[in-house]
Amino acid sequence: MTFRFKPLLAALATAALTLPAAAQEVTLKVHFFLPLTSFASTLFIQPWCEKIAKDSANRMKCQIFPSMQMGGTPPQLFDQVKDGVADVVWTLPGYTAGRFPSVEVFELPFMMQNPEATSKALWDYTQKHSQAEFKDVKPLAFHVHGDGVFHMTGKPIKTLADLKGLKMRAPTRMTNKYLALLGATPVGMPVPQVGDALSKGVIDGAVVPYEVVPSVKIQELVKFHSETDPTEPAFYTSAFIFAMNKAKYESLPADLKKVIDANSGQALSGQIGKAFLAADSEGKKLTAKNTTNVIPAAELANWKKAGQSLTDAWVAEMSGKGQPGKQMLDDAKALIAQHAGSR
Repeated sequence: MTFRFKPLLAALATAALTLPAAAQEVTLKVHFFLPLTSFASTLFIQPWCEKIAKDSANRMKCQIFPSMQMGGTPPQLFDQVKDGVADVVWTLPGYTAGRFPSVEVFELPFMMQNPEATSKALWDYTQKHSQAEFKDVKPLAFHVHGDGVFHMTGKPIKTLADLKGLKMRAPTRMTNKYLALLGATPVGMPVPQVGDALSKGVIDGAVVPYEVVPSVKIQELVKFHSETDPTEPAFYTSAFIFAMNKAKYESLPADLKKVIDANSGQALSGQIGKAFLAADSEGKKLTAKNTTNVIPAAELANWKKAGQSLTDAWVAEMSGKGQPGKQMLDDAKALIAQHAGSR
């Protein structure tokens, strides 16, 4: 009996070793800082998860953890995906100030012209200038959001003088510096903290796109929304990364790697930017009961002059790090213009 059983065990073991890779099933733990009901989740992250499930015949699925349910804080998301705590994250490189300076060029004043085109440009730019900064993860997409908007509790913003002395929330190092140049007192914080800060009077207002409004219920916490002339580039935007753990990607069989590859890159970056633009329209609807004004182009000319020193300082900083700062700025502008023209 034993004699006959051993060959059977050996045959089963051999069969197990030679099973096709197609039998492998993978669950990706996806972690991000906004609620499951946020536009980022419903218009981008969940559809991406559905697409990779479909393309892999349900062999690769997501387990979604919104609102930092896996623990930690938004600035820790990048290290979570780097270290394998999460398999995929969506976050802002700028939440860790100064760690990813190359992509800050897209966060400089009046760079972003259209989120879809600018997101494609950001992806192309990172392939040339940011490989070293993101070598510890597998980037799936880089993108930006739509035009930033001032959401104010006490008064609207119409001119530079209106900002003087106000405590203003901003997301990244570049936007904080810019608000300081404009006369405000910048207060850096991730989006999830904005609602509490507004309700307690810690800040007088916040700069976020309309897309964020429902996630934080900003329409209930402020009275005024000040936009910038829509024919002008955005006075600020933020760069985002959608990234995968490198080891997790490398562990996938070849056919599942192809699924990830087909659902990442420049095309995905542009799709996310387009989704965020659509989300702005939905978020703005919630602010209808409040007062909205538009800061005209003539006034924004003063803002541009104030912001030039920030752009010059970024170029000098990158050059001081041994990087071609002026060339990086020129490349970013050229790529934005190229993709804006090809839409």
